[in-house]
Amino acid sequence: MRTRTLTCSVLLHGQNANFGLANIFWSIGLLIVTAQSSVAQGTNHELACTAGKVQLGRYDAAVKPVLTIKSGDTVRAESCFSPIEDPLVSPSEIPTNWRPAIESITDKSGPGVHLLTGPILVEGAEPGDVLEVHFQKFELRVPFGVVAIMPTFAALPEDFPYEHFRVVRIDQQAKTAQFSPSIILKLAPFFGSVGVAPPFSMGRISSIPPGLHGGNLDNRELTEGSTLFLPVHVDGALLSIGDAHAVQGDGEVSCCALETALIGTMRITVHKGRRLLRPRAETPTHFISMGLSQDLDKAAEIATRDMVDLLVNEKKLSREDALMLCSVALELRVTQLVDGTKGIHGMLPKSIFK
Repeated sequence: MRTRTLTCSVLLHGQNANFGLANIFWSIGLLIVTAQSSVAQGTNHELACTAGKVQLGRYDAAVKPVLTIKSGDTVRAESCFSPIEDPLVSPSEIPTNWRPAIESITDKSGPGVHLLTGPILVEGAEPGDVLEVHFQKFELRVPFGVVAIMPTFAALPEDFPYEHFRVVRIDQQAKTAQFSPSIILKLAPFFGSVGVAPPFSMGRISSIPPGLHGGNLDNRELTEGSTLFLPVHVDGALLSIGDAHAVQGDGEVSCCALETALIGTMRITVHKGRRLLRPRAETPTHFISMGLSQDLDKAAEIATRDMVDLLVNEKKLSREDALMLCSVALELRVTQLVDGTKGIHGMLPKSIFK
């Protein structure tokens, strides 16, 4: 198939600014949230995609929060992206509230390229605490997604030294995507980027590589029903979320998942004094450790070490038994290879414990 280059046009500061292919896919994932009603376990919040709620390409403790919530509250967040020009996408399929939100961005210096909503300040969160983000529900926002090859980030840049993309139609009711007439994908949506502010001493950091703050983890396990645990580095935690994926393979080898827009409902809870060095997660069936490093072997070491620590601290195993259990029960999987900082996550089934 002939390769095409996609350019989308976004108005920023009243001027027409062209966002290239890289920015489209990294920018998919704007979050939006505003207050709604109160329930027994906390308040429910929704945030509209309005001016001043969006930041570009950064996690930064100096950014002012756009929403303040209490521990135990629920936030319903919608992701969005820059308008797409493609024969398979009707202009009427792009929600009209997205462009004004993107136009409101005044600081375009990144240094990353993801659109992120936030930060959300969680009252009572302090350095040394743990922030729990439980993903209750994901809703598909638009009936399409985009896949791409981007040689700057892809796993095979010598084999594919050019940009290439495809729009894929999504069946929102069936939760499937038609990759081709003979290939149907079952969707498993999640937010690729979920992170808190780094320590003030780190200043502004790029949204592209994941780190101790979480961020662009691109972990396909963080779907509906899963829980992400993040160490808190500054007062209020300052949570930002974006980069919506409809489905992704382990490794994300072309650079992109099936990038789309989602509405995600999350319950956010502060755990006081529960120290954590790195992001960790759980699904209904597995405990998950996350190793992040520019060296894939080192990432595997970190994921294994963190699972050993979990077994020692929470399951009261000896360190020797914990490592031997990991050797017979832990699955090490490649999270992603394309963000500069590579990821290995360890999956330990809960079913092995009585």
